Amino acid sequence: MLRIINFHVPFDDESPLMDLAAKRLQLPPQAVLEVVIVRKAVDARRYKNAPICFVYIVDVKVSAPEKKVLARLRGDKNVETAKHPAGESVEYGSQMLDCRPLVIGFGPAGMFAALTLARHGYRPLVLERGRDVDSRSRDIQHFWQSGELNESSNVQFGEGGAGTFSDGKLTTRINDRKMMDVLKMFVDAGAPEEILYLQKPHIGTDLLKTIVKNIRQEIIALGGTVKFESLVTDLGIEAEQLKYVIVNHEEKIFCNAALMGIGHSARDTYTMLHDKQVAMEAKAFAIGVRIEHPQTTIDQAQYGNDSKSPRLAAAEYAVTFQDKQTGRGAYSFCMCPGGQVVAATSEENQVVTNGMSNYQRASGIANSALLVTVTPDDFGTHVLDGITFQRKYEKLAFLCAGSDYKAPVQTVGDFLKGTKGSMDFLTRPTYRPGIKPVDLRECLPGFVTDTLQNALPYFGSKIKGFDDPGAVMTGIETRSSAPCRIIRNRDNFVSINTGGLYPMGEGAGYAGGIMSAAIDGMNAAFAFMRIYKA
Repeated sequence: MLRIINFHVPFDDESPLMDLAAKRLQLPPQAVLEVVIVRKAVDARRYKNAPICFVYIVDVKVSAPEKKVLARLRGDKNVETAKHPAGESVEYGSQMLDCRPLVIGFGPAGMFAALTLARHGYRPLVLERGRDVDSRSRDIQHFWQSGELNESSNVQFGEGGAGTFSDGKLTTRINDRKMMDVLKMFVDAGAPEEILYLQKPHIGTDLLKTIVKNIRQEIIALGGTVKFESLVTDLGIEAEQLKYVIVNHEEKIFCNAALMGIGHSARDTYTMLHDKQVAMEAKAFAIGVRIEHPQTTIDQAQYGNDSKSPRLAAAEYAVTFQDKQTGRGAYSFCMCPGGQVVAATSEENQVVTNGMSNYQRASGIANSALLVTVTPDDFGTHVLDGITFQRKYEKLAFLCAGSDYKAPVQTVGDFLKGTKGSMDFLTRPTYRPGIKPVDLRECLPGFVTDTLQNALPYFGSKIKGFDDPGAVMTGIETRSSAPCRIIRNRDNFVSINTGGLYPMGEGAGYAGGIMSAAIDGMNAAFAFMRIYKA
């Protein structure tokens, strides 16, 4: 096939893509037999009054000899022969397994590690501390409505992990050939095929709840087992080698190896690992607030007069700020177009927020975290000091908002003026079980609020309306990434001092988001397979 790159098409051009490709290749329409979209992005920069464009990479099958087409277009660097790299070969080890491989945690890392193992005949046993996604969804809705928290089944814990109740973004900064493999696995499980080519693919919570269930069912059909409400409470380590795990303080399960994808909020598991002297270290993370705007504000800022076109998806943004005096940065994170702010705590008497969107992104409200990085210099170098730091401010958020899981909120106008109490919101806050206007400085470190104070006007200069006095900020967001890292060897993914333990994903400190966690889980599975035979 021929590949066309940098293929700009005005967003309002509704011509069939096959006809547009034929014109681009200077061929009659009937000479184009097939067009496959490899990548689709939106260019809304509108420089030199150019229209908003969809920018494609497409592979085109033509009836004419490809060499003749290329010869006629000689010198056109945007048309070439399509290259499709060969898939990676799988290496299998020779060491015999006495027990089935364990996978601890069924978030993205655990799911894709287990699915990879199952597809290669290893029949994994998965242990997930939370509940299945249907039960979990009911528990979460009950908490949002009543304020009664289930510490084992919530936005952080349960089938699918924290990513299930998010925007379902499938973007990552890492460069790994398995990215397409992960996307295809999602499509196999029921995700829209467009995620294979969109520049910024997402699935949404409503679809993810079915997709994670389908992944589980495939693992079981291939001989795997998935056990819910199965918290690993202890490890049996002999001569620096993992021998067994204890589940729910009583059941002993022997193993040769355990692939551990515990998630970034498994604080009790971090404590247990530290007590067992598994090598760990403190790491930086970030905390801040969620900010909400009318989606129309973001659409107008990104798309201008074309913002109401149904051909353009709900707009996204990414903003960063560097305080020249302090050197601290603030940035947007996990921006959710057409979404809502959700209660995401996993521990009693604490308030934590996150953002969530469904597939259609149709709520009419945009939200994003605004975060400031914190480092061990801010909270201490002991492995668990970051957790202590998080808990301190989550508890303050709980107390200052009324001690009933309502969230503290403040308008941007009040925040910038140093006042509080305004309820003249630009949009109705979406957080449930409810909100209470406060001064967010009561539940965030001073260096965080000082940085946000300087960042908001700057963000407003980049996105008109961003610092509107009525925009509402909801506190607090503390779970953007893990507060510590379980140290592993680079070459084989095994803990540096505990043989047979494969730390992986966000909870191990090696990923940040669904895609990178899923890829990390797959890589851990392949590392395991290089040692053991099925």
